Amino acid sequence: MPVKTRLDDIGFRAGTGTFAVLLIALVVGIAVILYNDASMAIGKFGLQFWQTDIWDPVSGEFGARPFIWGTLYSSVLALLIAGPIALGIAIYISELCPAWLRRPLVFLTELLAAIPSIVYGLWGIFVLVPFVRSVEGGTPEWMRSIPLFSGPPLGLGMLSAALLLAIMIIPFSSSVAREVLRAVPQAQREGAYALGATRWEAIRMALFYARTGIVGSIMLGFGRALGETMAVTMVIGNTPQISTSLYAPQYTMAAVIANEFAEAADKLHLNALVEIGLVLFIITLAINALSRAFIWSLGRPAKSTRGSRAGEAVTEAA
Repeated sequence: MPVKTRLDDIGFRAGTGTFAVLLIALVVGIAVILYNDASMAIGKFGLQFWQTDIWDPVSGEFGARPFIWGTLYSSVLALLIAGPIALGIAIYISELCPAWLRRPLVFLTELLAAIPSIVYGLWGIFVLVPFVRSVEGGTPEWMRSIPLFSGPPLGLGMLSAALLLAIMIIPFSSSVAREVLRAVPQAQREGAYALGATRWEAIRMALFYARTGIVGSIMLGFGRALGETMAVTMVIGNTPQISTSLYAPQYTMAAVIANEFAEAADKLHLNALVEIGLVLFIITLAINALSRAFIWSLGRPAKSTRGSRAGEAVTEAA
């Protein structure tokens, strides 16, 4: 190998490796800065900050549990609503949609993903919240006795936030899942048809082949829901309480930071808000790590037994 070529290879490897190291350094730097800026609150409250329900800037008592609950509850609800819809959209566009309709649907899906969150929030206030309020007002009395549907019909609450988050993450998850399905080799479908599979069974084969990417697309939407700020702030009600009721106004970590950071009464209040940001950072990293581990566990057995598993699945489907 010529010397110049070897030097080019070494330079290219060193340059790309530098970018990777910078990415790791950026993540570590964010964690260190958040920890340093939240040191006063960490030193005063310790792990009780994660376990306390009180948030009282006047008395200097701060606990993040209502915000952690609101963030996870709203995000999980949004994921349960948006996941099947996003997957259905991806399957229809990639497998079933007529050619003349595919491009407009793709364009509209990507357009929804590009809309700013503040616009979704305004739509939520003027359209979604009144609709949810009317639905809550029409809830039968026997359903109101169930904790999940208890509370006054305010419209502003967990149900509005979950629905709005679901609408916001559907375009992201469906776009990625659609591209993953398009990347499935056509030979997989043709092999299924050759074994006598129906169209639905061939689609099942494509879903099985693309399962790791589909899970990744859903987790991408989940990550978007965890960090969403303005739209959720405008419709969730912003009340620091823990409730399983879909009608109850609640709070998220991103929303409390956005609402109170500029008006923090003292340094302890500011440190508590920064610690909430640190908690959100840790939770996001933990969920991403768990999702990567789950995706890895899905893909690992497929490398060694992909052919036999695929054949068995097609045979069972046929």
